[in-house]
Amino acid sequence: MSDDLKSALNLPPIDQVGFVVSDLNEAIARYTPLFGEFTVMDAPDMEWDYRGQQETSSLKLAFARSGEVEIELIQWLSGKTPHKEFLDQGREGLHHVRFPVIDLEQRVQEAAKLDYHAIWYKRFSDTVAAAYLEREGDPLIVEFFENT
Repeated sequence: MSDDLKSALNLPPIDQVGFVVSDLNEAIARYTPLFGEFTVMDAPDMEWDYRGQQETSSLKLAFARSGEVEIELIQWLSGKTPHKEFLDQGREGLHHVRFPVIDLEQRVQEAAKLDYHAIWYKRFSDTVAAAYLEREGDPLIVEFFENT
C-alpha cells in the first residue's frame, strides 16, 4: 500500500493478517512453530451481505499473534464468500489485511472514493462490524473492523 493511499485512507497500522487455507489442521501444524499456539473457532451458518446478496456461510478459524498483529487462518466450509472465490482461483495463503476503524460505514464510503468497494459486510452489533473491500487489479483484500 503506497504512502499516498495509506494517507488518503487515513488508516492506523494493521492489526490482523488473514490467510485462507484449504486444510486448517495442516496450516496450524505448519505455522505454530512460526506464530505460536493457535486458538480454533467455528463460525457456522453466519449471514453476511456478500456482493449485495444475503448469503449464509460457514468457516473454521484459527488465531495466533505475532507481536501486536493477529494472525488469522480461515478454512472455507460452505456458502458464497470471498474465501471461496480465492480458493476457486487456485489460490491459498495471504488473503487480507485488517485495519481497526471507527464508524465502519463512513470509512467504507470514504474508501469507495479511492475505488475500494465493499464485497463482504456484517454488522454484529451497534459497536461491532466488519467489511472486506477490494479494488480492481489488486489481489489483496482490505478489511475494516469496527469494535468500539
